[in-house]
Amino acid sequence: MNQVAVLHSAGPAIKEIIGSKPPILDHESNGDEKIAVGAPPVDLITPDHSSAEEHIIRTGLDASRYLLSIRDDGDPAITFRSLVLGTVMAAFQASMTQIYLFKPTNVTISGSFIVLILFFIGRGWAAIFPKGDKLEREWREKGNEGALPLKIKLFKFINPSAFKLKKHAIAAITASAASNGAAAISVFTVQDLFYDLPLTPGVVILSTLSIGVFGYGLTGILRPITVWHVEAVYWTNIPTVKSLQALHWDHVQDSKPLRVFSYSFTGMFIYEFFPAYIFPWLNSVSIPCLASMHATGAKAAALTNVFGGSLSNEGLGILNVSLDWQYITSAATSMPLILQANYAIGIVVCWIAFLAVYYGNAWGGRSLPFLSTSLRTLEGGKYVSTKVFVNGVLDEAKLAEYGLPKITSTYVWAMIAGNMAIGGVIMHCIIFWGKDIVKAVKHGRRGVSDDRYHNAMRRYKEAPWYWYLAILIFAFVLGLIVVLKEHITLSVGSYITALVIGSIIAPFSTILYSRFGNGIATNQLMKMSLNLACDLKMGEYLKVPPRAMWLTQVYGTVLGAFINYVVMISVVDSHRDLLTTSDSGSAAWSPAYFNSMNTAAITWALAKQLYGRQGEYFIVPVSLAIGAGAVVVHRIFVRFVPKLGKISTSDLNLPTFFAYAGYLGFNQTQSCVILSILGAGFFTQFYLRNYKPKFFRDYSYLITAAFDGGSLFVLFILSFAVFGAGGPSKPFPTWWGNNADGNTDLCPISE
Repeated sequence: MNQVAVLHSAGPAIKEIIGSKPPILDHESNGDEKIAVGAPPVDLITPDHSSAEEHIIRTGLDASRYLLSIRDDGDPAITFRSLVLGTVMAAFQASMTQIYLFKPTNVTISGSFIVLILFFIGRGWAAIFPKGDKLEREWREKGNEGALPLKIKLFKFINPSAFKLKKHAIAAITASAASNGAAAISVFTVQDLFYDLPLTPGVVILSTLSIGVFGYGLTGILRPITVWHVEAVYWTNIPTVKSLQALHWDHVQDSKPLRVFSYSFTGMFIYEFFPAYIFPWLNSVSIPCLASMHATGAKAAALTNVFGGSLSNEGLGILNVSLDWQYITSAATSMPLILQANYAIGIVVCWIAFLAVYYGNAWGGRSLPFLSTSLRTLEGGKYVSTKVFVNGVLDEAKLAEYGLPKITSTYVWAMIAGNMAIGGVIMHCIIFWGKDIVKAVKHGRRGVSDDRYHNAMRRYKEAPWYWYLAILIFAFVLGLIVVLKEHITLSVGSYITALVIGSIIAPFSTILYSRFGNGIATNQLMKMSLNLACDLKMGEYLKVPPRAMWLTQVYGTVLGAFINYVVMISVVDSHRDLLTTSDSGSAAWSPAYFNSMNTAAITWALAKQLYGRQGEYFIVPVSLAIGAGAVVVHRIFVRFVPKLGKISTSDLNLPTFFAYAGYLGFNQTQSCVILSILGAGFFTQFYLRNYKPKFFRDYSYLITAAFDGGSLFVLFILSFAVFGAGGPSKPFPTWWGNNADGNTDLCPISE
C-alpha cells in the first residue's frame, strides 16, 4: 500500500457569473413555453441570480448554485453517430494514455481537448450527410403519410439531426472510460518487462476487463456519497463541462473565442515540435545547470541532485523550469488555489526531506543512488529480482543466497509519506466529513439530495443499484477464473485481499478527489474507481440519462481492455532493452513508473523481512498510523484555532500535503515541470481570476484546451513517426539543445 497516485488534475475555485439565458429544462412545451417534466421544486433548480455576480465559488454548494447551468434540452444521448465517434476517440485517448505511462512524465489527457476534437468531427459528420430529421420533415410537408422510405430511415440512423450536447458527451465519456484500462494493464506490463512472463492476449485482456468492470460496479454502489452529494464537485470536470455547454449553447464556433482557440491550437502545434523533438532543452531550462555544466566529481553529483530535472531520477529540479506544454497541461491551470497551496508546501517539504535523508545517510542511502525506484544490492548495484523470484514466485533458498534488497533513502521517504497520506485520507474523511457522509447515505436511501444537478436528473430512470452489483459480481468471477485457470503468479487469497483493500479505501479516496481535487490511490482498482466516478458526475452535469451512462461506461471499459493491450505490447516490444536496463530511460521513454510498481510488488512480497518489526524499513507500515494520528491532532487544532490571521487552519489538507511531500520519489513526473505547473496555476487562478475575470471566464479554458490539443497531436505524431511507438526510433541529430549523450538540461554527470 505504498504507492501513491496524486491525481492533481483539479478544477477551479472561480468567480463565475451566471449567463443571461434562463435554464431550459426540457423540449416538451405547452404552446411557446418551456416546461420542466418531473423536475424538483423550483428553489432547488433556480440559481440565485441576486448574488451570483459577487459570489466567489469556494464550496461545493457554491458550485451547485452558481457555477454551471442545469439546462436540459431533452435531446437523445446514445445514437449510431455518438457510438462511432466515441469508439474512434477511445482508440486515440486510450493509446495516448498508455503511451504516457512510458514517458518521463505521466500526465492526463485533457478532457477539454477531447471535447473540442469531437466537436469538430461531429459537426463535420452532421454537415456531410443529409440530416434525417430534415428529410423526414420535408417528406411530411409534401403530404406523405405512413412508413418512411428506406433512404430517410437510413439517414435518420446515420445522421439523425444536428450534433448536440448529449451525443457529444456520450462520445467523450466512452473515450474516457476506455483510457482507464491503462492503469489496469500496468501489472502485466511489469510482469512482461521484468520477469519475462508474457501472458496470452486473452488473459491480459480479460484481467484488465475484470479490474475495470469491478471498479465501475464499486463506483456505482457508492454513488450516494461520491456522486450525488452536493460537495462532490469533481473540479476536474468543470473546464470540460463548461467547454461542452459553451460549444453547444453559446455558439462560440461563430465568434472570437473560436478564433482564439484556432490561433492557440496552431501556435502550440508548431511550437511543440521544438521542445518535444528538435530543441529538448526547452523542456528543462536550468540556469544553475548551465553555470555548472563543466563541474566534475562529487560537486557535479551534488549539483545535479539538487538542480537536475530533465530526466526521471536525475534530480529535484529546484529552480528548473519547463517550457514544454505537454507536461504542464491545462490541469495545472485548473487547480483550486487551496490545492495549489498544499501542493507547493508539500513539494518544498519533499525537497528538504530528500536532501536530509540522503545526505544524512538514512537507511544507508549514501551508498545508493540519490533518486531511484529500482531495488539495489548492498553494494549499490541493481537488484536482479528474477534471481530470487523464480518464474515470479519467491524462492526462499535463493533469497538466502542472494540477500535482501536495499531501497534508496529517498524512495523510503516517499513510501513513508505515501502511507501517511493513505492513513490520513481515511481519518480525514471520518473526523472532518464523517457526519456529512452518514447524512448523505441516509439521504441517498430516501432519494433526497441538496445537489440541484442530481435533482434535475429525476425525470430519467435511474440505473438500479443491482445493475452495478451484478457487474461487480461478474467482474469478480471473471477475475477468479483467470487466477484459477491461467499461468499467473497471483494466488486466490492475494486476489481477494487486493480487492478487499481497494474496496475499503476507494470510498475515502474518491470522496477526497470529488471534494478537494486530488485522490490517493493504493492500487489500480482505486485509480479506475476515481476516474469512473468523475465521469458519472459529468453525466449528471450534462443530464445524460443514468442508464445511458451505465451502457456507455461499460462499453468504453470493455473497448479499452483491447486497445490498451495492443499499445502496451507495441511499446514494450519496441523498447524492451531501454525499459529493462535503465532507471532513467531517455527523454522520450522511461521505465520509472513500472520500476516503481515492480519495487512495490517485490518489497511487499518480502514484507516480513523488510517491513516486519525487525526489518530495516519497519517505519513504512507504521507511517499509516502516523498519518492517521497527525490528522487527529490537526482536527483538534482546528477546533481550538480555526484561523491564523486571515488563513483558515482547515485549509491545510494533510492527506494531500503528505502525498506531495513524497511525490518526487515515485518519479511520476519530471521534476523540471513542478515550478512551471505551480507558476501556470497561480497565474491563472490568482492573477487572471481576480484581476482579469472576463478574460479568465471567456478564454482561459479554451486557450489551455487548445494548447493541450496542439501539444498532444504533436506527441501522437512523433510517438509513431520518430519515437518508436510502432517501430525503430529516429532521434534528432545531437546538438547542445538536444544533449542526447547526457542530461538534456546540461547538468553535469559525475564520473
